[in-house]
Amino acid sequence: MTRYIAVTGTDTGVGKTIVTAALAAALDAQDLDVVAVKPVQTGLKPGEPGDADDVARLSGVEVRELARLEPALAPETAARQEGVGLPTVDEHLEHIRALGSDVVIIEGAGGVLVRLDLEGGTIIDIARSLDAEVVVVTRETLGTLNHTGLTVDRLRDAGLDPVLVIGSAEANPSLEARSNHADLPRLTGCRLMGSIPADVGRLTPDSFRSAATTWL
Repeated sequence: MTRYIAVTGTDTGVGKTIVTAALAAALDAQDLDVVAVKPVQTGLKPGEPGDADDVARLSGVEVRELARLEPALAPETAARQEGVGLPTVDEHLEHIRALGSDVVIIEGAGGVLVRLDLEGGTIIDIARSLDAEVVVVTRETLGTLNHTGLTVDRLRDAGLDPVLVIGSAEANPSLEARSNHADLPRLTGCRLMGSIPADVGRLTPDSFRSAATTWL
């Protein structure tokens, strides 16, 4: 039976791609067949390397990118800007279910309410349909308590029970960062699954994969 993990965030740029790569590497190290899926990638021309390529390079697992749009906008907005269609969430689900691997990790776009198709479908719909575990990637900086709390509340309203990962943790955290590491699980009631050090995307693939099991 396939295990599904949906990776979302409190915002864009919080480290979802690196967390996806770290999860993939850590699970791959357990001799599991892992596939990572990026339903929609925006902000790239055809052939340009993107999030899926970063996950593949760092983790070494198979990665599928299902749709790509050039404008660096939310997927629905980018599609309307270009006057093109997008696969529906149901079509994404059909593709994901057909993979048949031990673990499928699905990386969303932006936060939980970002629309992935032209029918209002979001990563929440994907997670609920797959009965997926949900990982929320968040920041350790000022403002994270509010953003994370709102995200967690919305996921719980949908019947999902997320865990948290800090997507980019500084080596010498400030007082606010140290406080947030303690306050995030306390105030949300979610388990803090781990922290990914800042700038680990610059590591060699071998170094990244060796360290991934220590971060999560």
